[in-house]
Amino acid sequence: MTDATHGTAEPAEPRRRKASLYASDAHTRRRNAAEKRFRAYGIAAIAIGLFFLLVLLVTIVRNGTPAFTQTFVTIEVALPADKLDKSGNRDIEEMKKVSTFGYAPLVDDALAEALAQAGIETPFANAKDLRQIVSASVAAQVRDAVLADPALVGTSHEFRLLAASRVDGYMKGRVTRESVARDKNISAEHLDIVDQMIAAGLVERRFNPGFVFGADASESRPESAGIGVSMLGSFFMMLVVLALALPIGVAASIYLEEFATQNRFTDLIEVNISNLAAVPSIVFGILGLAVFIQFAHLPSSAPIVGGLVLTLMTLPTIIISTRASLKAVPPSIREAALGVGASKMQTVFHHVLPLAMPGILTGTIIGLAQALGETAPLLLIGMVGFIASNAPASFADGFLAPNSAMPAQIYEWAKRADPAYYERAWGGIIILLVFLMVMNIIAIILRRRFERRW
Repeated sequence: MTDATHGTAEPAEPRRRKASLYASDAHTRRRNAAEKRFRAYGIAAIAIGLFFLLVLLVTIVRNGTPAFTQTFVTIEVALPADKLDKSGNRDIEEMKKVSTFGYAPLVDDALAEALAQAGIETPFANAKDLRQIVSASVAAQVRDAVLADPALVGTSHEFRLLAASRVDGYMKGRVTRESVARDKNISAEHLDIVDQMIAAGLVERRFNPGFVFGADASESRPESAGIGVSMLGSFFMMLVVLALALPIGVAASIYLEEFATQNRFTDLIEVNISNLAAVPSIVFGILGLAVFIQFAHLPSSAPIVGGLVLTLMTLPTIIISTRASLKAVPPSIREAALGVGASKMQTVFHHVLPLAMPGILTGTIIGLAQALGETAPLLLIGMVGFIASNAPASFADGFLAPNSAMPAQIYEWAKRADPAYYERAWGGIIILLVFLMVMNIIAIILRRRFERRW
């Protein structure tokens, strides 16, 4: 007999069934669903971005492509010697005394004669009334051809002359008969004549090299305007930026990253460099106006001043990208070079800098591309579009003579009233985008060319 009591045993808890590793529980399913939603959000964001990029590109191409074509009128112009070279000795200096006012009636008579030979009747009794069909620059175009080749005097020569902007707009669908009813520059009767000239083969629309290689024109001659001189202005500015920003920016980056000691002074410099990278570009334009033009008395509107302003604006970008490239080089490269007896300078220039070169070149070209598209600082120093009327006469004039730049030229065209200039602004954007694309392609090629593995 014992004192132990035999109580009723408590029922054992049911054994929890172990879940399979291959079966998803509720938490895992929620997590997978959240991951799928995040991927969908990312894909949707990329799709929306690509859609707007496509809309932008299509809009630019659709609006800018017509600027590369122009309407021309082909007629034969008689060049009488008694009006263009009264002395008969073909002296250029004497022939220059005949201004465009002396050539304009010749073009009027040639246009009336061409219409008569094609059997086109006109409601105008005076040949001068046909002048609205061709550009206001055709007299200068004929004069320049005669001065370039005095042997043309006394003969009849076929010229391909620029049509007026309204005629060009009519060919491109920009001008309608309803719109010319309120237009004092052309009438519906002129458009009737143009239709007959098209059928006779006297008027045609073709590629216009003058838009790519020409100079800016006045408000009354949009069909003569070109962006070529502004392209030269941008080219010379980029030479100044490249010659100054690259060595100064790389040297400053190497010193700050590799040689300078970390103290309050270097921290202050780094903070100011980062702040300068975020300063609006118009501030640099005001600085350039005050320092380079008003204080240093450099020529206004010159590409060298624009290049100096853009250099100040580009330096922070180049310094930041160069320092990031230097930091990306593993410390083991430096330690190995110092371990075999190389000096600090030999380590930097023989080992670290070559490995960082792809990032440095990429950052430099991106900085140049950013400077190429700037407009505000150039407007403040006077590099507006209408001064780009003549190409620089020499290499030195490319830096010192007044000129414009592509962004300033595009801005100038966009604010003019004539729709033909608005069309040319879109065409200029296409050329600017081509320049930027080429610079980015060069950056990619250089990066792959100098890239080294470690």
